[in-house]
Amino acid sequence: MNTIKFDNRSTLVVAHRGLSGLERENTASAFVAAGNRSYFGVETDIYRTSDGHFVVNHDGHTNRVGGVQASMENTPWELLREIVLYDTDGTKDRYDLRLPSLENYISICKKYEKICVLELKSVFTLEETAAFIELIRGYGYLDHVIFISFHYQDLVNIREILPYQPCQYLTGDNSDEMIAKLVTDKMDIDIHHASLTEERVHAMHKAGLKVNCWTVDDPARGEELAAWGVDYITSNILEGKNM
Repeated sequence: MNTIKFDNRSTLVVAHRGLSGLERENTASAFVAAGNRSYFGVETDIYRTSDGHFVVNHDGHTNRVGGVQASMENTPWELLREIVLYDTDGTKDRYDLRLPSLENYISICKKYEKICVLELKSVFTLEETAAFIELIRGYGYLDHVIFISFHYQDLVNIREILPYQPCQYLTGDNSDEMIAKLVTDKMDIDIHHASLTEERVHAMHKAGLKVNCWTVDDPARGEELAAWGVDYITSNILEGKNM
């Protein structure tokens, strides 16, 4: 099994939760698989743990990926890191499949020179925001990070500390009111692809927004979006021919 190639034109392609179409999502294996291919960026999700670390996971708990009931925000890192995750075939035969830390993710992206597309899952305080920014800064990789979130306040906090850092608001709303709000706050948009039409992509571009869209796994749809000129496509399995 391999990625599905599509004509991405000039659109940049982001590996969703790493190359999750081939490897267990949000693991070092998924990040390395994306790193070894032509992806522009590698997307992942972070929560704070009960003891102030930053852990990579999508759901906020390990029920689905590890079969263990452990909450990201209510469990210390030392316990979370011991959980072996299911492989894509449902087995637990691979001892290497664990929850990564933010440090693991940044170091892998840096090694393979990929842009970090970092989704903020917790509602972080300004102090916590400053802490993970300093962690990334310590790797000398802050200028390779795009922050994304469904929580607008998380992006406002980023803006307060880093006025010019790339930020994308995750939403399904492509209204003129939303576009105006993002322009005012100097943020871009990361929108569900089903919400997009060619007309709305042009409206966002006219306003000066960059457009990322998720999660696109159908190559025909990917090529349609690329023809409309979206800036980024986030996918579990698609890989651009023109990267």
